[in-house]
Amino acid sequence: MRGWRPALAVVLLGLAPVAHGQAGDNLEPILAGLPAGARIGLIAIDETGAVVAARNADARMVPASTTKLFTTAAALALLPATDQPDTTGGASVSLEGRADRPDVVLRGHGDARLSSAPDCAVDCLATLADAVAAHTHQVGAVIGDDRAMADERWPSGMSWDNMATPSGTAISALALDDNIAVAAIDATAAGTADSPARITPPAGLTISGTVRIGTGDQPALTRRTLPGSDAWRIDGVVPAGKTWRISLALADPAARAAWVLRGMLVARGVTVRGSTLARHRDGPVPAEPPVLARLVPPPLRQDVALTLRQSQNLHAELLLRRLAASGTVADGITARMAALQAAGLPPGSVSLYDGSGMSTYNRVAPRALALLLRWGQAQPWSADWIAGFPVAGQTGTLKARLKGTPLEGKLRAKTGTLLGTQALAGFLPTAAGHTLAFAVLVNDLPDGTSATPVIDALLLALAAQH
Repeated sequence: MRGWRPALAVVLLGLAPVAHGQAGDNLEPILAGLPAGARIGLIAIDETGAVVAARNADARMVPASTTKLFTTAAALALLPATDQPDTTGGASVSLEGRADRPDVVLRGHGDARLSSAPDCAVDCLATLADAVAAHTHQVGAVIGDDRAMADERWPSGMSWDNMATPSGTAISALALDDNIAVAAIDATAAGTADSPARITPPAGLTISGTVRIGTGDQPALTRRTLPGSDAWRIDGVVPAGKTWRISLALADPAARAAWVLRGMLVARGVTVRGSTLARHRDGPVPAEPPVLARLVPPPLRQDVALTLRQSQNLHAELLLRRLAASGTVADGITARMAALQAAGLPPGSVSLYDGSGMSTYNRVAPRALALLLRWGQAQPWSADWIAGFPVAGQTGTLKARLKGTPLEGKLRAKTGTLLGTQALAGFLPTAAGHTLAFAVLVNDLPDGTSATPVIDALLLALAAQH
């Protein structure tokens, strides 16, 4: 890939005319398969920057998770030493207050990978719990502190009903287990059918409702919460004979992390005398006192790859906030756009309000995505960036697509999906040995329809023609 002429491609593409059609590309029969009412914008450019196919290439469209291409590119461009252990993002623990009964303060600094899993080997909350237990056997309060970043838990323009889903969990400088908690529903107790199952809420969350033991083979559950609340109601039926687990999004990740740490301390013989609470920023970034222990997560480029491959919203949002010392969304957005101006993005072609693409306010022209791809490919960090793109038929969000086609194992691209929106942007290898940078955005899809067959057919046709 590095043998291409990316700098030339940026110049030529910037001079290319707005294209509403591309004579002789034979794509119209495929485009006719789009659901009625759907709008498409697409562009494909070769190594010289020549446009080989385009439709509405300069239309501003909802990009969904292709937004992550902008965020991850800026992270690799701006954040220091992304190929080295992450010395700035890891969580820390301090003992503060009374010497005989200090408060335990767990601070987050924007690392998205902190884990409480029993089999955790790297970036583990248990390491910090061990440090406290080795120093004292009695503490006061356990405090989760996420003041390294502003208290902006959800992106502007994200639908409220997404907040209760694992893809829309709250953002916090102190993130643990991807800010997902797991409730256990025990249906193993002996008893008659229709007897209640036992629900064990995760530490820091409350659960109401009734789940009964049924006779089927699949659970039928409803879960409800209000935006900004960690109180849930779960009702329904589960089959007998096993413990079912249900994932719940968090509204206050810092509080949840403090509760998990408290449990770990108690398990290590530490007596906790005080309450469990969270601290959120309500002013300037506070100074951090001396720490008892601090984690150093793996290189940030690994998190960039995970963010792209899994389309991980929380990780993308934290990367955006880490672009600015203030830890605010607004400053992260400003830093991202400043870093990406070198890609030659046309004026007005990009308006982004978040890091992940969950915001319905976002607008991007397909041409801007193609320019970003060519520019990013020319950067020193390009190998790390492109290595994270899902691979058709093999990895990430493209694992189930284009299997058994000439593009399986070859196409690398970032997906995007929101209600009424499907998108794909990346690098398309062709039968003639070229690699096209492409972007396809489909908006206004009617309920119950999909543009995936059309998008995949377009890519196969372009690959065969060029």
